Amino acid sequence: MPHHVTEGGTRYYSQEQLNHFLGIKGIEAKPKQVIGYCRVSSPNQKDDLERQIENVKSYMIAKGYQFTVISDVGSGINYNRKGLNQLVDMITNYEVEKVVILYKDRLLRFGFELIESLCVKYGTVIEIIDNTEKIEEQELVEDLVQIITVFSCKLQGKRAHKAKKMIKELLENDNGCEG
Repeated sequence: MPHHVTEGGTRYYSQEQLNHFLGIKGIEAKPKQVIGYCRVSSPNQKDDLERQIENVKSYMIAKGYQFTVISDVGSGINYNRKGLNQLVDMITNYEVEKVVILYKDRLLRFGFELIESLCVKYGTVIEIIDNTEKIEEQELVEDLVQIITVFSCKLQGKRAHKAKKMIKELLENDNGCEG
């Protein structure tokens, strides 16, 4: 049943009726949140993460935002981080008004534009506290260091796994021998 019908027969429906018809639940029912997102690459950077969280919180308090902070410990080129996935889910559920980050590369080292495009599509603004432009060479060096770090960690992990497997096999072979 239309919310309003004009004398000319034009039918107008409320946003609530349209949402019901489209199967969209509660887009406007919940106020959107401001999310502070913080990330460091490794667990030994916990102090850096705490400082980053404090800086982002101070900024959002100064702006008068009601906010929640999501933090991650993981590589900027790992897209499968718990906090990042939580943030993307919230954005695609129309739950986020604004994402506040200290630096652009805190969300993703590569592919920031993808998240930015997603935010635009779902009506979310990304607010970068320190948006100082880096010179191209500096950014390339940082990207290269990040890539080398990730690959060296993977290589170390494979070596460690291989060594553990060899030790296990040696122990199994040793236990079967009478001496």
